[in-house]
Amino acid sequence: MAYGIKVEVWGDRALFTRPELSVERMTYDVITPSAARGILESIYWHPGMRYKIDRIYVLNPIKFTSVRRNEVKSKALSSAVRTTITKGGQLPYIDTHADIQQRASVMLTDVRYVIEAHFDMTDRASKQDNPGKFKDILMRRLRRGQFYSAPYLGTRECSCYVQEWSGGDPRKESYYVLEECRDLGLMLYDMDYSDVDAQGIAQNITPMFYRAIMRHGAIDVAGSEVFR
Repeated sequence: MAYGIKVEVWGDRALFTRPELSVERMTYDVITPSAARGILESIYWHPGMRYKIDRIYVLNPIKFTSVRRNEVKSKALSSAVRTTITKGGQLPYIDTHADIQQRASVMLTDVRYVIEAHFDMTDRASKQDNPGKFKDILMRRLRRGQFYSAPYLGTRECSCYVQEWSGGDPRKESYYVLEECRDLGLMLYDMDYSDVDAQGIAQNITPMFYRAIMRHGAIDVAGSEVFR
């Protein structure tokens, strides 16, 4: 049985990087389903449950701003980190002073969304776990403002606020409530971690995409076709 929730998310800035423009970062027009899932998991995560995004409601107008940020040129390879964990040795090191580089980023500004989602039980749930228990914990943490890691909108510099949605139909508060249809193009849906080895470590992680269509301020994620 699926248990549904609605969560309101807002922040001053957001950056949901398009993978085809990863050097000079440019954001998607709206939050991606994977970023929405990450926000929910920052509040409460358990191996016995899996969040699935049903709809995303865009409440504020889509606005962009351009900023310059200090980033590093190098990146730590996950394979090197995995080798260090399994076989020992020194962790990869990046000198942020020597590798620093200034890059432009096109970000969203003054964003506000309502995330409608549900969660399903997985085979990693114990006999003591049940959907009602998980939802009670999630809602209690949400109402108290508790989280495991600070929620953010795309990148950790873009922190955000999260609370339970207590209104009615979010579309009525959307800036785009009168706009019948807007094609936002092909967007990242999530990453596929289903290929795992004997130790349970994901192999050959591949991206999944979907075509985001916004109707009256709402994007029906669950009803969209996913492309691999």
